[in-house]
Amino acid sequence: MSTMKFCRECNNILYPKEDREHKILLYACRNCDHQEVADNNCVYRNEIHHAVGERTQVLQDVAADPTLPRTKSVRCTQCNHGEAVFFQATSRGEEGMTLFFVCCNPSCGHRWRD
Repeated sequence: MSTMKFCRECNNILYPKEDREHKILLYACRNCDHQEVADNNCVYRNEIHHAVGERTQVLQDVAADPTLPRTKSVRCTQCNHGEAVFFQATSRGEEGMTLFFVCCNPSCGHRWRD
């Protein structure tokens, strides 16, 4: 992981700089002439962490989406409610589309796929 580096001479921040002639990455000070070779070629890393409930909430909210199609031809196996919203999406690790259903009962929100 990349961390901020500081100049040994004047304690200012070191910025990444490319040495095209030698094809190496350097960290250079913009105040003085100090430069040092980078020990790692990673200049910036953006890590995105999702909470477990974040993804689940998206599927529960779709039941209230008026733009999604609804069907009364399926019954929820959890609460026996007779209406569900459905949509197609790709599943992880699978090719092709999968049909997902979400129960329209606000106190249930059970989801399943066909």
